[in-house]
Amino acid sequence: MEEKKKKVVNTTITRNTADFSNQTENIYETVAILTKRANQIALEEKRELHNKIDDFKTSNDTMDEMYENREQIEIVRRYELQPKPTLEATEEFLEGKIYYRNPAKESAEEKQREALDEEIKSMEA
Repeated sequence: MEEKKKKVVNTTITRNTADFSNQTENIYETVAILTKRANQIALEEKRELHNKIDDFKTSNDTMDEMYENREQIEIVRRYELQPKPTLEATEEFLEGKIYYRNPAKESAEEKQREALDEEIKSMEA
């Protein structure tokens, strides 16, 4: 089993909103990015947890059930102590580890480039 070592503080920290809007120039866009990344992290953790718990599923009841339940409880506790996905996403964003793009901005920039190209061509002619 490969454990991921997370360097995220597991408490709430007051942050400067300007730090979040520097990269995207829009705090709402940043919140959308953080939300999507937090959902991705939560989904990964959920799948990982379910895969580990599925290892304990048996079709018949045995006397070892109590022992298995203890192992399951330990696994669940370990996941409960991990930092929340929103904290992880926030830390990743501030460290510049999240790749994001905005297709609407890209198409607007492309239209501007095309308009400039046309203007240059018309000036040359």
